[in-house]
Amino acid sequence: MPENDPIQAAARADFCRFLAACYYEPAPEFAQEKLFDSMAAAGELVGVEFGAGARRLGMAFAAEGIEDLLVDYTRLFLGPVDARANPYGSVWLGPDGLAMQDSTMAVVGLYEEGGFELAEDFRDLPDHVAAELEFLYLLLFREGRAGADDALVLRKRLLGEHLGRWIGPFTDAVRAGAQCAFYRELAELTNRFVAMEARRAALA
Repeated sequence: MPENDPIQAAARADFCRFLAACYYEPAPEFAQEKLFDSMAAAGELVGVEFGAGARRLGMAFAAEGIEDLLVDYTRLFLGPVDARANPYGSVWLGPDGLAMQDSTMAVVGLYEEGGFELAEDFRDLPDHVAAELEFLYLLLFREGRAGADDALVLRKRLLGEHLGRWIGPFTDAVRAGAQCAFYRELAELTNRFVAMEARRAALA
């Protein structure tokens, strides 16, 4: 499939959006709204390994009870004291492992340049993994629809200065700390996808 194929471009954007959704609190709606079926369909167009990974993710979700997933989600991302895999870029990029550092303000500036606003009901920090993945989705969507040069520039900066720099250690921590196969599969899929996008951005 050609590098600039619009169908694949749309699939990459959709796959990124579905990945972001998986980092919200797990709920029955994930299965009821066929999130993983949609993710697998997009993944097949991105690359065979992404379609297969999305199917494994869906099977892992179905095999776990929501209560077990919620417990793992809390342990990994919320704490209550020390989250096993802190989901904020500033924790991984800053020298002291704390949230809300200079990198947080930098990514907010990037969002503003891209006209990206977090939803009013988003109650987390702006450098949460879901927020950065949603911004990546928006940039991929814009590039696919219009081939916008400004979206490409912002994507390069997001992946080179923010998400692409911390997704590796973050997903390593998720894999190491997760008790549910769902989150181990999610970490693997996220790391592979962001790494692919970082390579593509570097070559664009």
